[in-house]
Amino acid sequence: AAEPIEEKSVFNIELKSVGEKKIEVIKVVRDITEKGLKEAKDLVDAAVTAPQMIKENVKKEDAKEIQKKFEVAGAKVELK
Repeated sequence: AAEPIEEKSVFNIELKSVGEKKIEVIKVVRDITEKGLKEAKDLVDAAVTAPQMIKENVKKEDAKEIQKKFEVAGAKVELK
């Protein structure tokens, strides 16, 4: 018998695009990573040119919630 495909329960969150409200996106990054202002700003600035890993090994429920926060701020993230 075929093994059931296990649904992914842990995700990495990657910031794909920042959008128009960069300051809001920086606030979300600070909120979920506990980074300082400069670190968070540098991460968001870097995401303008290339996707940036925001947080790793996040539970599915938390990852979905974080994804919503980024979308509200106008950013796009990918759960991997």
